[in-house]
Amino acid sequence: MEETSSQGGSQNYLDPKVLDRIDKLELRARLIVEGFVSGMHKSPYRGFSIEFAQHREYVPGDDIRFVDWKVFAKSDRVYIKEFEEETNLKAHLFVDSSESMAYGEERSKFNYGATMAAALSFLILRQRDSIGLNLFDEEIETQLPPSTSRAQLGKIAHALEETQPQGKTRIGKALHEMAERLGQKGLVILISDLFDDPEVITSGLRHLRHRGHDVLLFHVMDRDEVEFPFERMTLFEGMEALPELLVDPKALRDAYLREVKIHEDTLRKTCLGMKIDYKRVTTDEALDVVLSTYLARRDALSKQARR
Repeated sequence: MEETSSQGGSQNYLDPKVLDRIDKLELRARLIVEGFVSGMHKSPYRGFSIEFAQHREYVPGDDIRFVDWKVFAKSDRVYIKEFEEETNLKAHLFVDSSESMAYGEERSKFNYGATMAAALSFLILRQRDSIGLNLFDEEIETQLPPSTSRAQLGKIAHALEETQPQGKTRIGKALHEMAERLGQKGLVILISDLFDDPEVITSGLRHLRHRGHDVLLFHVMDRDEVEFPFERMTLFEGMEALPELLVDPKALRDAYLREVKIHEDTLRKTCLGMKIDYKRVTTDEALDVVLSTYLARRDALSKQARR
């Protein structure tokens, strides 16, 4: 996806070419709902809803209004009708806006993450589900409650457009705050470079899972951070209050790449253990390909699980 002009306002994060390609592949929000949160649309809430679920034997105290008298007439046994209430998914975007997300020559990590957030918002709203936005650094700075309104996409895009990455990263603290704020269980989509202590991140993720939320984690990195391609003596600018460093990259490359791998492997293993979807992406990857491939894989897994 090509970089768009800043004169486009909120359209910077809503590239029609990307959205159109995703739409034509028929990987719409249905795949997000069915793939990411399999079964959530058919909630186990019993009541006066529209879809029959199953029978079960009557026990004292059950409401006799739900007795299936036709079954009783045939079998002389009392059964209760149970129903499923179809509920809308509540999705919560959780986008890192700390200073480290500003890194990137052609496209910053924040720009890429914001584009991803807007694209996912488009897809979820197309499904008539609700989507909200939370921007955080050391704490949650901006919060848009989930909504299915047609105006919600514009509000989300505007909030992303107006945000300048700054401040330190405190992902764990923000996740704990988020877990306490959220009510009804839903889907939390975390978009971040995850520059924080893995143990602290794990604690926050565990809090969200304990509250019943499904979590999808997009780990956004720049290609430089993944490959460390620097050759000559380089002055690295400090971000998030860190000092500048003049170093020989060749002397650091092996140790740096080893630490990056350990960090990623730790997070991947942690997410696997908590049944959290983890996806590492780099900002030079075509966003429509990233989303389409991922959604297709999740759809295939959800179909396999239902067999």
